[in-house]
Amino acid sequence: MTHPIYIYDAVRTARGKARPDGGLHHLAPADQVALLLKALEKRLDVDPSLINDVVLGCVTQIGDQGGNIARTSVLVAGWPDQIPGISVNRYCTSGLDATVIAASKIAAGVDKVVIAGGVEAMSRVPVMSDKGAYYLDPDISKRSRFIPLGVAADLLATRHKISREKIDAYALMSQQRAAKANQAGNFKKSIIPVPNQSADGYFDTDEIIRGSITREQLAALPAAFTNIGEKGCNAFALAETGTNGPVRHVHTAGNSPAMADGASLLLLAGANNAGTLKPRAKIRSMANISVDPVIMLTGGIIAAEQALVRAGLKMETVDLVEFNEAFGATVVKFMRDTNCNTEKLNVNGGAIALGHAMGSTGTCLIGTALDELERRDLETALIAISGGAGVGTALVIERI
Repeated sequence: MTHPIYIYDAVRTARGKARPDGGLHHLAPADQVALLLKALEKRLDVDPSLINDVVLGCVTQIGDQGGNIARTSVLVAGWPDQIPGISVNRYCTSGLDATVIAASKIAAGVDKVVIAGGVEAMSRVPVMSDKGAYYLDPDISKRSRFIPLGVAADLLATRHKISREKIDAYALMSQQRAAKANQAGNFKKSIIPVPNQSADGYFDTDEIIRGSITREQLAALPAAFTNIGEKGCNAFALAETGTNGPVRHVHTAGNSPAMADGASLLLLAGANNAGTLKPRAKIRSMANISVDPVIMLTGGIIAAEQALVRAGLKMETVDLVEFNEAFGATVVKFMRDTNCNTEKLNVNGGAIALGHAMGSTGTCLIGTALDELERRDLETALIAISGGAGVGTALVIERI
């Protein structure tokens, strides 16, 4: 990148279960984002009138998340009326793409200081409740080659001979790492407590982690996508991709990303555009790509490779990697294709253990990577996500 874009801070809510008894269900998504906006204002002692825009990833933009949730959140926070706000949907990569858009606006000289982030309240607004033609209109679904994400993950495992045992082993590692990180307080720097009606009065801990789960318990879980696959999705996927069947259904509730509620934000600015604020990192490269929509979940792998090339790095020279756990097979293939060492990959666990609040995940991973770089006194991190319909987004950050 010709003109460096700096990250000044990263904040998020704890991830809540995507259920009515989840820790964030009581708080509307606009209120979740507004709480984080005001937290950034206080932490950085920044004047909100300096903020030119707020770019938010949000996948299911209907109901509580409809009506341009970014603009609504700015107004709910009581921030100046001149901050417009824009909401972005690029499936699971939305939060990363919000960051790419915000950074691009700054690099182009359109804006000087931009908030990038995302929100998804999946307990209030379930996935696919927007009733998009892509997945609900039979004719559009067929012509756009839609298949459910879980079937795509099983297809990936089938095509590349990734075993259930390998996937479960990775899922177990994710749970154990997340539990250890949570106990050590590794997430506390970024998490903003959310007021609630509990005995403690606030929600500030990721609540989905199942650190005590065993390999045997994971192995006993039933495959989650067999029924939907056998209703025609398997045959379609095999025919479209020329894969020798049958599809092996290896993904379960234990080795798939957990649905979650959550919000996360970054403050971005160009050089000398944020007054006396001290940046924590800069964005070194960015990449957007797309692949076959049926094979789908390899997009983040290719985007990661492109981002590394643009940053002048190789997998062996980047210090940390946050690759979203969009099903266990996706991460296993990422490790195979890139020779990524597990000692630098998702060192605090990932979406399988912590949860995947879709629109929020991208900026949440950036914040996690930044905190970990500082904790370990390292320099560079790669963040990448595979999303629906074959999209993939990645970026590299460098600690200041």
